[in-house]
Amino acid sequence: MTELLTPGTQAPDFTLKSGDGEDVTLSDLRGSKVVLAFYPLDWSPGCQNQMDAFSAGWDQVETTGAKVFGISVDSVWSHKAWREARDLKIPLLADFHPKGAVGQAYGVYNPERGNHRRVTYYIDEQGVITEVDDKPATDASGVEAVCSVLGNM
Repeated sequence: MTELLTPGTQAPDFTLKSGDGEDVTLSDLRGSKVVLAFYPLDWSPGCQNQMDAFSAGWDQVETTGAKVFGISVDSVWSHKAWREARDLKIPLLADFHPKGAVGQAYGVYNPERGNHRRVTYYIDEQGVITEVDDKPATDASGVEAVCSVLGNM
């Protein structure tokens, strides 16, 4: 596993498919604050808690004006089914093929487990990483922390 990126680093650009089949390119989001919430796997209990908390607090997240995404190594189809089954509000991006390539660039891919570590990156309007949370909560306090950081950016 590589090292996490540090604040002050330009965020590596990427294009990933969302669970809706749309391409999301990080550099296209310049001018907006961006949150990348890397998580291990769809359908797992901790990840369900984390993404359910984002959905429960989605109105609060949206008031920040930031673009917020969950990213895992699961496929577009898994993301689509999981979002529908759990009524998730957060857009999910598939770092599926080549598996974990974006996670590798951000230092969160764990090749021994074949998934991402739970890490949240905060990126400013110029595409620079401002904060890295490598112990994000899997409950409502995680959403509160995200909104707090965004409010201070």
